[in-house]
Amino acid sequence: MRLDPFQLERYFGQYEFSVPFPLAASDCDGLPLSEVLELADAPTRELWDTLGLGYTETQGHPLLRQTIAGTYEGCEPDQVLVAAPEELIFIATNCLVRNGDHVVCTFPGYQSLYSVAEALHAEVSHWEPDEAQGWYFDPDRLAALIRPSTRLIVLNFPHNPTGALPSAADYERILAIAEHYGIAVFSDEMYRLLELNEADRLPSAVERYDKAVTLSGVSKTLGLAGLRIGWLVVRDPVLMRRLIALKDYTTICSSAPSEILAIAGLGARAEIVDRHRRRMTRNLGLLTGFMAKYEPLFSWTPPRGGTVCFPRFKPDSIGTTEFCRLVREEADVMLAPSAVFDYGERHLRIGVGRENFPEGLVRLSTFLTSRRTQ
Repeated sequence: MRLDPFQLERYFGQYEFSVPFPLAASDCDGLPLSEVLELADAPTRELWDTLGLGYTETQGHPLLRQTIAGTYEGCEPDQVLVAAPEELIFIATNCLVRNGDHVVCTFPGYQSLYSVAEALHAEVSHWEPDEAQGWYFDPDRLAALIRPSTRLIVLNFPHNPTGALPSAADYERILAIAEHYGIAVFSDEMYRLLELNEADRLPSAVERYDKAVTLSGVSKTLGLAGLRIGWLVVRDPVLMRRLIALKDYTTICSSAPSEILAIAGLGARAEIVDRHRRRMTRNLGLLTGFMAKYEPLFSWTPPRGGTVCFPRFKPDSIGTTEFCRLVREEADVMLAPSAVFDYGERHLRIGVGRENFPEGLVRLSTFLTSRRTQ
């Protein structure tokens, strides 16, 4: 297997920790360790205080899997596999896709959702949304992409980088298409629970379709990205055994401290998510005003879910790679150009999950105003 460089991650590797205002970030602010421990209930705090730093169970700590299972309708702990989210994308794709298979994937998107399949010599078709209709993912377009060789549909809702979220009716149609053809679904739900309107929240794919595999974790919704804890929910016991066997060749098991801290975070999930959603709402209000002020430069669709949006940069005299470089070097603000999503030079990703977003937006506005008056 020969994988192409992960463009988004290489970009973040260069600038995420050196640019003071990462307006491209897709996560919420990381919680301090002390706060996570304060949120832990007494049994979880005892687990932490008595924790031995030996190997952990390959499938994940039993209490962690039980806690995760309890957040899904009709899910059992044995149907949960714990690992780092990126690792789970890698091992799941390797178990679901073979040489010569056809895969349909939402696009633009997180590169590993389609590049791992391509490295396995599968043919990948991109299911692209209609920007003019608010980044609308049309189920009819999905149906038109299906072939006799299609073995997997990869979904990502709420969608990174556009913030798109299907209606409940369209979502059911999407899963019905997969079920009609007997195609497996890999559903990246890392941003689920961060809908701007709770009424828009979709059920997990694994709750609606027995051939769906759901990916989630604590990175986006709980602000615990440093734990490197995610999970797959899988109904098929044969597939689960294959996933566990492949994990023996990657990490084998997760970090013991991270698993206990994840239990604590999940125990306080409602409180943490509410805090993040309030910050997102505040930041989106500021961004709405910004977009109105600079309407000659940008057009956008506000996200319906998740922490990111994907505005179009209107001037054709410069691409967004160069624009982001200027903003980074002159304003200390990091934006992500659409080129790192293999999506040309006309868009950029903005994230609204960080506490210092308002100051970063002021710096971006100052940069734009000074450029216009020069």
